[in-house]
Amino acid sequence: MALTLIVSCELMLMLDTTILNVALPSIKTGLGFSEAGLAWVVNAFALAFGGLLLLGGRAGDIMGRRSAFMVGTAVFTAASLLGGVAQSAEWLIAARVLQGVGAALAGPSTLALLVTHFEEGPRRNRALGVYSTVTGSGMALGLLLGGVLTASASWRWVLLVNIPIGLAVILLTPRYLEQSEKQSGRFDVIGALTSTLGMTGLVYGFIRAADSWTDPITLVSFAVGIALLAVFLFNEAKAKQPIMPLRLFASRNRTGSYLAMLLVPATLFGMFFFLTQFLQQVQGLSPLLSGLAFLPMAASLFIAAQVVSKVLPALGPKITALIGMSAVALAIGWLSLLSPDSAYLTAMFGPMVLFGAGVGFTVVPLNMVIMSEVPAEDTGAASGALQAFQQVGGSLGLAVLIPIFAAAAQATRDAPPAGLATEQLQLHVQTAGTNAAFAAGAIFSLAALVVLLVTIRTKPSEPAGA
Repeated sequence: MALTLIVSCELMLMLDTTILNVALPSIKTGLGFSEAGLAWVVNAFALAFGGLLLLGGRAGDIMGRRSAFMVGTAVFTAASLLGGVAQSAEWLIAARVLQGVGAALAGPSTLALLVTHFEEGPRRNRALGVYSTVTGSGMALGLLLGGVLTASASWRWVLLVNIPIGLAVILLTPRYLEQSEKQSGRFDVIGALTSTLGMTGLVYGFIRAADSWTDPITLVSFAVGIALLAVFLFNEAKAKQPIMPLRLFASRNRTGSYLAMLLVPATLFGMFFFLTQFLQQVQGLSPLLSGLAFLPMAASLFIAAQVVSKVLPALGPKITALIGMSAVALAIGWLSLLSPDSAYLTAMFGPMVLFGAGVGFTVVPLNMVIMSEVPAEDTGAASGALQAFQQVGGSLGLAVLIPIFAAAAQATRDAPPAGLATEQLQLHVQTAGTNAAFAAGAIFSLAALVVLLVTIRTKPSEPAGA
């Protein structure tokens, strides 16, 4: 039951990372979002979640991880209700920010509670395997569930579905999860604010760059974002109780794994965001069929996460993760070849299966490397940093891909293929932007491959827990 509650909360948080993607065209029409503004439905949650995760990890250490877990789940559930009844674009974005705040408080405690409830060894490794499966497959299943709910009811139910799950977790947690020992200390508010606002500045700058790279607001956003992140690093080096202790990066293996976990979601978020719109706006699929289109990826990710626990002891985490990242890079490169006439079975089914298997083979060993040999007092911070890198990497990656998409789409619009009708031209414009975004996503994946090759130094003979 302890594992069930932990992974149920994690599943809810991971579902919300992607569940709105399939519903984006419906949300755009229903609440009057602009094309650029639509990205904030995804990024508002990811930035608040990722930016405050480090503070959430520290809150779990001070409040007790069970308390932080329950409070965060309650805030997330209430915000889901507010988002489900939103009457304007601004209302929905505000609700998504509040969801991110709740997720940031509950998220770090999920992995920390798992580590404290399962002793190191085979049982913990199996529990981590289940947790990693939920983390990865939850994003893919979010697309499937989002399509089902949008088609059968309304896009609002992609948010309202969180309410029964959240209430069940809140009611059962006091019975089955133990409270961790509280630590004395204080919150690193300066670190939390500078990291969150710094990343927001960068993301906002990249999204505005889709219209103009020389716009003064774009340049100011970049400058402010970089300056605030510099202040954040300086503060973390000097603070007595930082939200992201720099000693977490003393391990070469852990540092490389963190960097890889920044780059993997950059590819993942972009694939979800652009492919769901390609399926509906170019292929003409309904939200339900668009969600079902991701089922092969969810299935292959689930299977891969089970297989990886068996091959990990023989191959070691480095080789296993390299195999996974190679599959991800190949899959996203394959998707960059899409055309308006592409058939799903020949052009998308294969990359979906390959992508899911690659993520499964990558996430499980990297989670194990990051959480191995972490002192008990740093488990919350290490877990928070892991999830922060995932969310911030996804949000920043999507922000980088949006201007690339816009530039390629505009180039096709300015120099269209000859003999195209207006409707056909729009399909080619959308496809050109999607191809460019996927090609850039392949570069993110190749960069992650290089990071893993250079930084991680584990041997096949090491136990899976390492």
